[in-house]
Amino acid sequence: MEHETPVYLHQLPVPGQDRYASLALVNTRFTVSHGRVDLLDGSEAAQLWLVRHALLPDRVALDGRQSGRLRALREALRALFTARTAGTRPPGDALGTLNAALAAALATGHLAWGADGPRRADLPDAGDPAAAALSLLAEDATELLTGSDAAQLTECAAQGCARWFLRSHGARRWCTTKCGNRVRAARAYAARKAGSPQKHLP
Repeated sequence: MEHETPVYLHQLPVPGQDRYASLALVNTRFTVSHGRVDLLDGSEAAQLWLVRHALLPDRVALDGRQSGRLRALREALRALFTARTAGTRPPGDALGTLNAALAAALATGHLAWGADGPRRADLPDAGDPAAAALSLLAEDATELLTGSDAAQLTECAAQGCARWFLRSHGARRWCTTKCGNRVRAARAYAARKAGSPQKHLP
């Protein structure tokens, strides 16, 4: 049986999403032409997303409570990103959700060696893979919120988009060129409509 191409494969990636899994998590809820999409809608969908992002072994299934915690973390991160960009204090429950995820799995020190050299990484205990995945996402978000990249954290200004990205330059307002083109087309249409002569009824 053939399956339709998943709708998320039609979404262009946003700047920063390849570097921060927490940014990708926040962007699992978005709007397309035929309505809203939630890539974490259900335990199987949440498990697939974690596997695709190398946060969970594919043999590990999620139950409803675990997938619910992943969705709760996503909403907490949206609130924390909003507070960070607005320069305001975040809601206490959002901060509590992130901190609970950070503490969900005990972490041990680990030396990672990437293309940019060595760095310390605290890896959560893999005895509870779902908790470890949440902990890694919370750690990733903490690094984003407290690091130099936080100054570039921006929500797309296109109406109905609601995806977050890292600005490559200060004037950028759209997560992708697709959103920018859509906004410009809407403005051009509104300008033409406003400038068209009014038809008089007989």
